[in-house]
Amino acid sequence: MKVYRIMQAATGAILWIGAALDAPTALDAMASAAGYRDGAGLPTHLRAGGLHVEEVEARP
Repeated sequence: MKVYRIMQAATGAILWIGAALDAPTALDAMASAAGYRDGAGLPTHLRAGGLHVEEVEARP
């Protein structure tokens, strides 16, 4: 698994950092941790300005 960071693009706020198989799965994992069914269930105010999902290099 890879480590991903999800940020709100408009504000730069980090919303989640965690392990996932790929970027879409990371978005679903973030949403699930916040109590939503999946990434599609996130409220529009969180999606406002876009969400930025990036792979983060794991430190040894």
